[in-house]
Amino acid sequence: ARSGRSAALRARMEERLLGARFRYINQQLYTSSSREAARLFQSDPEAFEIYHRGFAQQVGRWPENPVHRIIRYLRRRPASLVVADFGCGDCKIASSIKNKVHCFDLVPLSPLVTVCDMAKVPLAAESVDVAVFCLALMGTNLQEILEEANRVLKPGGTLMVAEVASRFEDIRTFVNAMAQLGFKSVSKDLSSAFFYLLEFTKTGSPRGRPAPGLRLRPCLYKRR
Repeated sequence: ARSGRSAALRARMEERLLGARFRYINQQLYTSSSREAARLFQSDPEAFEIYHRGFAQQVGRWPENPVHRIIRYLRRRPASLVVADFGCGDCKIASSIKNKVHCFDLVPLSPLVTVCDMAKVPLAAESVDVAVFCLALMGTNLQEILEEANRVLKPGGTLMVAEVASRFEDIRTFVNAMAQLGFKSVSKDLSSAFFYLLEFTKTGSPRGRPAPGLRLRPCLYKRR
């Protein structure tokens, strides 16, 4: 009985330590640029696994994971469309649809992942039909990251953004800022209390000036 209690205590302590480290890494991701995040995980690959585990636990408490909504959306589109998944994690999208999917992230949780900075992905200009950011718009250089999505998208291509609802200060201001980056709003699903799902189409190139309304609040998790 004593050894059982000791094991249970040790497990709780390890879980608390992992939770504390997840919150620290999460804060770093939202308050650093994508380049700094890439360097963080290059120097400590284990940190990404801890982050991904904690992230999965948080989203697992939601009634629905937005990645499943995006998968259903893509399954309704032609399988010939080429998809770029920015911040792909474990490549759930690529493993769930027939389309060709370019998977990008900071650490390879799957052999399908190309490791890179999300603001500089190894794709030719106007080479993909759909770009996806599913809970992946992190970093202080959001404009640079979304300009990269614009670069790789074909004219008339689709940008799908799923993001934590509480991060948006003003959804209308955000959509207006996206227009400055060459993206026209097609649809907004704000029905979930946990996340918003936004669909845009590429109408042109970014206007080349700051889009201040692009701000998103950091998503900081409390200790449980």
